[in-house]
Amino acid sequence: MPSLPSRSKLSKHWILDPNITFLNHGSFGACPKLILDEQTKLRTCLESDPVTFMESTARELWAESLVRLSKFINADSEGMTFVTNATSGVNTVLKSLDLKPNDEIIVLDHSYQACWNAVDFITKKTGAKTVVAPIPFPIDSNEQIIEGILQNVTERTRLALIDTVTSPTGLRLPFEELVSELQSRNVDVLLDAAHGPGIVTLDIKKLDPAYVTGNAHKGLCTPKGSAFLYIREDRRNRIRPLSVSHGASVSGTDQERFRFEFDWTGTQDPTAWLCIPSAINHIGSMLSGGWPAIMDYNTNLAIQGRNLLLEALGTPKPSPDSMIVGLAAVLLPGSGVLTTSALEPDPLHTLLFEKYRIQVPVFGWPHHNKRYLRIASYLYNSLEEYEYLAEALKKEI
Repeated sequence: MPSLPSRSKLSKHWILDPNITFLNHGSFGACPKLILDEQTKLRTCLESDPVTFMESTARELWAESLVRLSKFINADSEGMTFVTNATSGVNTVLKSLDLKPNDEIIVLDHSYQACWNAVDFITKKTGAKTVVAPIPFPIDSNEQIIEGILQNVTERTRLALIDTVTSPTGLRLPFEELVSELQSRNVDVLLDAAHGPGIVTLDIKKLDPAYVTGNAHKGLCTPKGSAFLYIREDRRNRIRPLSVSHGASVSGTDQERFRFEFDWTGTQDPTAWLCIPSAINHIGSMLSGGWPAIMDYNTNLAIQGRNLLLEALGTPKPSPDSMIVGLAAVLLPGSGVLTTSALEPDPLHTLLFEKYRIQVPVFGWPHHNKRYLRIASYLYNSLEEYEYLAEALKKEI
């Protein structure tokens, strides 16, 4: 096996396998040792007296976590609740909508397939229609994205599912302009910020979308299964949790019912969410410039890494650098094997892992009839790791 490249000096904070070149922070993130230790302490506290922890300790820490995350993304904490992942947040909103036959929901042909599937499920069930907005890739400007979406808006459009950063193609969308343009046309926006907190700057009060859902276990490096759902005040009485539980029979104000319904949907381990404040503080202290410097580091490394791969592959630059924020996709040459399922590994992915110990996603995207390799970067990565991947691709492509 070839000698593996070194990670950055900051990698000491993570427990990543030293025998793997890990270039896929974008899929599940990676949690630092200190935060994992905190979660272990919380779990020990939970199991030492589950009743007191669930009825008292966790409720206090839950409220603190909601407030801390709300401040980080400048959202009204009264509209914030926790979910296990962004896909659950998308499903929560979709399954609460009162759609009529021929109503329309817009998705992009870059949308995360799991969320796209959820839209298809609900439109088929209600007789509504999924409208797919095609976005070119390679792409030259944000105007192409905005035009490609707005031209699909009709008087029947009820919702648009818009990404902050697209999962298959790693494009930082002009979501600020899209939210404004769509909602000025009376189209609610469900902002899919799976690649959101800690990856792009979010200002929910300024954006004012109807709904936002996003993961904390990616950009914020919390333990797995920690995400949020934000519902604007005028939409709060329309949305119910996926699991209807005790809160549904509790009397009180609309806000009290919202809290009861969403904060207790059944027994689960809440410790991943309770680690959010520590994760924000811990990661934010790793560079002197705090979170703005961290996002700049990850973005610059992704751009440099992408440029190395483009040179190695000889494929066109798929987007301007201004559309890159911590993850980036490159087009693979030739036709190859076009996989159609996230559970079906691309042969190149398997080869890179087994022969070179490189963990990086390679997949076919049937909506474009193309194959992509997507890198992601984080503080523990180094440019040397992307040079290593580029050399491996030169040998295998």
